Amino acid sequence: MVKARKIMFISLLAITLAVSQLWIGGTLKQASAESAAKDLIILQNVPDVSTEISGEAFQLKALHVYKEGHFMGISDGVKWKSSNKNVAAVDQAGNITLMGKPGKTFISVTDGVYKDRIALQIKPDGKKHSKGKPAFKVKIIKEHGKRYDLISRAVKNMSIEEKVGQMLMPDFRTWKGKNVTEMLPEIEKLVKDYHLGGVILFRENVVTTEQTATLVSDYQKAADKFGLLMTIDQEGGIVTRLQSGTDMPGNMALGAARSEEISRKVGKAIGEELASLGINMNFAPVMDVNNNPDNPVIGVRSFGEDPQLVADMGVAYTEGLQSAGVAATAKHFPGHGDTAVDSHLGLPEVPHDKERLKEVELYPFQKGMEAGIDAIMTAHVTFPKIDDTKAISKKTGEEIAVPATLSHKVLTELMREEMGYDGVITTDAMNMNAIAEHFGPVDAAIRAVKAGTDIVLMPVGLQEVAEGLVNAVENGEISEKRIESSVERILTLKIKRGIIKEETPQPIDEKIANALQIVGSEEHKQIEKEAAERSVTLVKNERDALPLQLSPEDNIVVVGNTYIADLKNAISKFHANTTVIQTSSYALTEEQKQLIRNASAVIVGSYTFNVSGRSPDSAQMKMVNSIIAESEAPVISVGIRNPYDIMAYPEVDAYIAQYGFRTASFDASAGVVFGQVNPSGKLPVTIPGPDGSVLFEFGHGLSY
Repeated sequence: MVKARKIMFISLLAITLAVSQLWIGGTLKQASAESAAKDLIILQNVPDVSTEISGEAFQLKALHVYKEGHFMGISDGVKWKSSNKNVAAVDQAGNITLMGKPGKTFISVTDGVYKDRIALQIKPDGKKHSKGKPAFKVKIIKEHGKRYDLISRAVKNMSIEEKVGQMLMPDFRTWKGKNVTEMLPEIEKLVKDYHLGGVILFRENVVTTEQTATLVSDYQKAADKFGLLMTIDQEGGIVTRLQSGTDMPGNMALGAARSEEISRKVGKAIGEELASLGINMNFAPVMDVNNNPDNPVIGVRSFGEDPQLVADMGVAYTEGLQSAGVAATAKHFPGHGDTAVDSHLGLPEVPHDKERLKEVELYPFQKGMEAGIDAIMTAHVTFPKIDDTKAISKKTGEEIAVPATLSHKVLTELMREEMGYDGVITTDAMNMNAIAEHFGPVDAAIRAVKAGTDIVLMPVGLQEVAEGLVNAVENGEISEKRIESSVERILTLKIKRGIIKEETPQPIDEKIANALQIVGSEEHKQIEKEAAERSVTLVKNERDALPLQLSPEDNIVVVGNTYIADLKNAISKFHANTTVIQTSSYALTEEQKQLIRNASAVIVGSYTFNVSGRSPDSAQMKMVNSIIAESEAPVISVGIRNPYDIMAYPEVDAYIAQYGFRTASFDASAGVVFGQVNPSGKLPVTIPGPDGSVLFEFGHGLSY
């Protein structure tokens, strides 16, 4: 009896030691995690996920589905297998390699408890003719069943607070007066407590490649159950947030280049840089038609004044961006181009009727929708011919028109029902004066959701807006079904773009190493250079002023204020004997005037962003005209930002429009000045003259 007890004790001790070893090795921990999972599926079996395959290698992804309805990517502890290795092989990361033979194979995955499979059908591609081995096309044949309806299950199991949280996208630009460049415990708590669906980043947040990749990774770790939409306004040109990225020329430059191929390459390069940092959504491209030269907020952010040009360049940019796995966002619907008020500062109006809007403002957005753009951003602009609904302004107490962002007729009746868009709708920033001054933060958010928006961007007061939306659902002002339709669209976008929390996230050092290879790469710099050189437009060239043909001892004087050092540096790369006159008040001293009189050529850089700046009566333009009058040497002007600057000094000998203030654009202009670049850009806008005349028409552009 004693001997039996002793044996039993030893056996129990052995079992205990064995279990403890399993625990130390993490096996029980993993088993515990797996027991919380309800299923294991292959992501590509989900109906919302695209099955288009390009190239000979691609990756399948496994997901654990949990009892609470959410899902996470799993890479460790699963085994992949191909039923026909002669057709396709699969490694233990889910990477598929085609073996160059036709046939069918089942790719399966298991975690030891659950398993799933998907079929690959490989056939010769008769459309592709290549030397060497034959081309094949791959068809993915999905499995079917309720187990793959991830979104409905997820939404069904979410609380109302979680659903509302998916619709909120705040910014954390600063915290207690300091720029947020690393995750703070207070921000991490807000992300979790409010179940946030996304966060928007600004230039203050994205300083270096290493820091940005780390910050974005920490945001994803902080996410509650679902991956975060990490967004940014990386348009290119004057709206460029990444401080370590490639400064691509902006949209009007791309419109001047007139090349869908270049726009596509620029979009893809921007997408690749963002994706490498973990930023998965870009608030670009701007698809506003800039048919109003007085527009203070769009301007060179638009591809131009022609709806077809804007549509062609915008769709190409979108295709490039989304091919890199980053969601694109067309903005600002239904069109912010024909306005003379900045919606950051006031409430603009577009007075046109629906037929005119369909021909001009709405046309690029319709083409973007047809091309499968992931999201559309609304404009804080009133369209009285579409919606004449009025509201009482909290600022003035007067009756005002309701802006598109808050309009059911614009977002639901026009965009959803009439134009057939079923993607994600996001508001523009809710802290802009067009909204913030006239509507309370909570009221504005409720109105936007009732109108049809899915994402409330940069709500004013996260707690108040979150609680206000929840209360609106609980008291019946907003139906829960309305909220759920938005959450379904948001989760569909996340699944489509692979924005899924990982059980075992990629180590941050691997992410950083990859990002360092991509962000600001030489390949992307070449795309930037090509786009800039193809965009620069030689608008005027009297007296054969250009290209300059000077001897080394001839002196060039570069005059101006804003960004003038950048222009001087670009000119100096071609001609060392260059002097810069940087004016603060645009008043030239007698000594500076004498330098200009003695120059062999004068290059003036003008910079404007509004109507008053380009007025002939402005100090800057008076200075330019005085130089034109006094100098016997050729006077060449560079419109650094707006192509409209020549309206103020039409008598200049030569005029170059470069559409932006990034280094590549200055270098391209300098190349044109010295004949190293043959200008090929065409004006994407009409430059008006006095009294309604045309100074230079749309499509105009000289070359050598």
